[in-house]
Amino acid sequence: MLPIVAIVGRPNVGKSTLFNRIVEKRVSITDDLPGVTRDRIYAKATWLNREFSLIDTGGIELSDAPFLTEIKAQAEIAIEEADVILFTVDGKDGLLPGDKEIMQMLYNSKKPVLVAVNKVDSQKYQDSIYDFYELGADHVFSISSVHGTGIGDLLDEIIHQFPEKDEEIYEDTDIKLSIIGRPNVGKSSLTNALLGYERVIVSDIEGTTTDSVDTEFTLDDQKYVVIDTAGMKKRGKIYENLDKYANLRAMQAIDRSDVSLLVLDAESGIRQLDKNIAGYALENKKALIVVINKWDTIERDQYTMKEWEDKIRTEFRFLKYIPIVYLSAKTKARIKTIFPVIQKAYENYSKRVSTSLLNETIQDAMILNPPKMHKQRLLKVYYATQVKTKCPTFVLFVNDTNIMHFSYYRYLENKLREQFDFYGTPISIILRNRK
Repeated sequence: MLPIVAIVGRPNVGKSTLFNRIVEKRVSITDDLPGVTRDRIYAKATWLNREFSLIDTGGIELSDAPFLTEIKAQAEIAIEEADVILFTVDGKDGLLPGDKEIMQMLYNSKKPVLVAVNKVDSQKYQDSIYDFYELGADHVFSISSVHGTGIGDLLDEIIHQFPEKDEEIYEDTDIKLSIIGRPNVGKSSLTNALLGYERVIVSDIEGTTTDSVDTEFTLDDQKYVVIDTAGMKKRGKIYENLDKYANLRAMQAIDRSDVSLLVLDAESGIRQLDKNIAGYALENKKALIVVINKWDTIERDQYTMKEWEDKIRTEFRFLKYIPIVYLSAKTKARIKTIFPVIQKAYENYSKRVSTSLLNETIQDAMILNPPKMHKQRLLKVYYATQVKTKCPTFVLFVNDTNIMHFSYYRYLENKLREQFDFYGTPISIILRNRK
């Protein structure tokens, strides 16, 4: 599981600007995919080859809550979820009583807290950072999120504070599943249905994250693990009504899994939050299966299944290759149809392609549809190789990484899918200059 960094602070101190500055260190061509809508409450970031998850608590909206209650709730989420807390303050405003109250909460968490004094855009505000040492933090950084100054030193200390990596306790051949989706779509019911399948042998084992229990089961000599994560220790209405909090729970489960089962509610249909969660699974390169739950509760005819598929392909335009399963977790109707789909998605997720066949496919695709001039240059692909599985990742050595148009990238990906059957899994194509 990736370390988690949470950005906390009063409104208008630049939390979201700092979030965007850090995330921009990791640029991916998949960011341009149509149909992926992100609310930017969380993202993956990379610094010095260390990946971590970043939470912007400023993106968490808690309606009908007094100001102090809202700040407290954001800080509590950070305290519960984060490995490192990034307390952001305003260097132009100086140290305010509200900053001291938030710091007291964070201090009681016993988590590493770094103070980022933001908006120090000139020497005029440089001296103001000394006031913030009054907060008692061991690490105080002067930064400008807008101009990027001081961000490198801050990130150096962030990754220095990360906890030791947990050892993976599962075999590489175990299929790790995360069951994700917005609240009340039947995730728990699906988990129980999978574990209650008549041929399944179930055992609870301690997981790799604090206070979590994963469930391992075996079916036809194949071991599976249903990934679970530690829940909030403080439950309350303020969290139960917070749909965006479901994203944080899903984020952690997705990170640890091989295959994600995105559960949709056949009664309520597709919501924006469904797209956000699916987008995170895609961004993290996980195999994905869409599960239409409560299939027994809606009126159906011979066209209903086709209508649902068309609707999903339209709403989730970035998931053309994802299989769809229709079932009822509550009654276990059609539950047996999901296991062959999981197995197939995992096989494709773990697939390795021979180098000779890969290069032959790329060259045939380029002969069939030669690239057009882009930026007054013509793309040439000299060599291709697969560098990893889970998800299948291919490196193309080219004459210039800047001249492959996004549409041609998509064309090559589609040709690889046609040739090698990557149904159910994303694939990644990385460009490298031949030199």
